[in-house]
Amino acid sequence: MAKIRIFRHYVPLPFLLLGILEFVLFALSVYAGAWLRFSGDQAAAAAYIGWLFPRSLLYASILSLAMISVGLYQARLREGLAGILIRLLAAYILGALTLTFLFYLFPSVFIGRGALGLAFLVSLVGVLGVRTLFYRLIDLEAFKRRTLVLGAGRQARSIAQALESGEQCTFTVLGFVPMPGDTPRVPEALRLDLPADQPLADFCRAQQADEIVVAVDDRRQGMPIEQLLDCRIGGLEVVDVQTFFEREFGKIRVDLLTPSWLVFSDGFQMNAFRDMTKRLLDITASILLLVVGWPFMLLTVLGIWLEEGPRAPVFYRQRRVGQNGVPFDMLKFRSMRVDAEKDGARWAQADDDRKTRVGRVIRKFRIDELPQILNVLRGDMSLVGPRPERPEFVRELARRIPYYDERHRVKPGITGWAQLRYPYAANEHDTLEKLQYDLYYVKNHSFLLDLLILLQTAEVVLWSKGAR
Repeated sequence: MAKIRIFRHYVPLPFLLLGILEFVLFALSVYAGAWLRFSGDQAAAAAYIGWLFPRSLLYASILSLAMISVGLYQARLREGLAGILIRLLAAYILGALTLTFLFYLFPSVFIGRGALGLAFLVSLVGVLGVRTLFYRLIDLEAFKRRTLVLGAGRQARSIAQALESGEQCTFTVLGFVPMPGDTPRVPEALRLDLPADQPLADFCRAQQADEIVVAVDDRRQGMPIEQLLDCRIGGLEVVDVQTFFEREFGKIRVDLLTPSWLVFSDGFQMNAFRDMTKRLLDITASILLLVVGWPFMLLTVLGIWLEEGPRAPVFYRQRRVGQNGVPFDMLKFRSMRVDAEKDGARWAQADDDRKTRVGRVIRKFRIDELPQILNVLRGDMSLVGPRPERPEFVRELARRIPYYDERHRVKPGITGWAQLRYPYAANEHDTLEKLQYDLYYVKNHSFLLDLLILLQTAEVVLWSKGAR
């Protein structure tokens, strides 16, 4: 499946086109709703429709954002018709609540109850039809990128393992071509032998390949550089294995990472304009979160006092490592017993017996994180970034995991790319997996990626993904 890079973030092209198509559908459904509402009076309908353009754009924008926030534009989404319907229902409820709030604040943009209700109905029927057709087409192999992997050793094995994991892929591997210097680690059934008398470019054309992924362990012995150059100039895409993982899985593989790749790859752009826009987003979104979240925060305080008494501490202040390794005190609602760490710091587990009854609820819906908004307003944290860890964990993890300290190049966040892509880290292996997503964010962070992460965090909260 083709991907397009927007502000350094890879987006599946079919889902981008689906989003554009549905945006147009949402906008047109407002006109259809108004026309149906005044179908008996053509003059009134024509006059009414004349001023609908900005309102149709508002309606389409809100519903599109709601669709993004419940995960309906994710390439990995495969939940069947029932799952799609549940997410669509959640998106429409979220969109309706947002529009109601906006109409209350700005009455001049109100569309009208009858026309709005019909617009919802028309757009829902249209989306169901478009989605049904889309999901029938998107699973066809013709939509997937046909990939030939050059190599069959350790690096190539990492791609084979990604295929074995069962994760939904937007590409089809045609085979792994063994190269000199490789110690074969890919199953023999997946290997393809390159005929000695056939140029690589001709072999790729015969296999109908769209791209070559270079996964050669020893490039000094096994890199057919002249043939790769011929393929590249001939229009065939050639990428290295690290770039392939970055594009397809949104992560940077630490076990394949070299300093030279970091030096010569694009990204890691930090400048005053980016800092200003990120800070503006942090302040604006934090204030909105406080406005929306204060009732939940008040209920949490009352719940803690009802369970443990009015003298029980409500907040939990914990030392964490921030940008450039500078420590700060992070605030959370206390979700564990007061003596939870009497035996020292340890990882939180799925069924941690230290959690209180209120703590189980607020952790499930991430309400315990809301006080960190104050850390964001103070400048210690950002809304989006790698999750901050405790100093005692950081020292040990930095010693054992390569490039771990690079995640501290940006401000830590309440939510982040790793939180969306991987469950809660409960051990060193999980931390390594999340680090690969954090490195992707550090390399490719932008205003657009921050917005996407904030929107998709709603899905994590609604579906309680990764909560412990």
